[in-house]
Amino acid sequence: MRIFLIGFMGCGKTTLGKKLARTLNYNFIDLDSYIENKTTEKITEIFDKKGEQYFRDLEKESLNEICKMDNMVLASGGGTPCFSDNMQTMLAKGICIYLKMESEDLAERLKKEKNNRPLINQLTGNTLIDFISEKLMEREVFYKKAHHILPATNISKTDIIKLIS
Repeated sequence: MRIFLIGFMGCGKTTLGKKLARTLNYNFIDLDSYIENKTTEKITEIFDKKGEQYFRDLEKESLNEICKMDNMVLASGGGTPCFSDNMQTMLAKGICIYLKMESEDLAERLKKEKNNRPLINQLTGNTLIDFISEKLMEREVFYKKAHHILPATNISKTDIIKLIS
């Protein structure tokens, strides 16, 4: 079985994904980390040097490689479902779960780690919240195609295990 966790950056895909994979005795893969290991470059460096389109092509290629694996939990990048046919790929290859969170809560979480996030590293205060709100509105069209939509603020690995059982 393959489990794909999707949602906006900062919603907890990696944290929850690691716990879920451990409990199920599955492999855990963070798509951004996979890409960084594959290229030996940080995501921010890829964006800076080669641009977003290059990154998105690399992301699609990496997702297709990962989809050949079984018994894994994948934490996608926040934009992964919104480009190419990535959402259709995840829906066809496993169980897709959208970890939904409100803009203000996301902004609060992301303030602490925005230097590692190329799309928001220059944003502060209301500009950050506005950016998140706008991007979330654009991306939810894709996110809402997931097999399951769960509130990220109080979801647990046990909730997901019950859901997929």
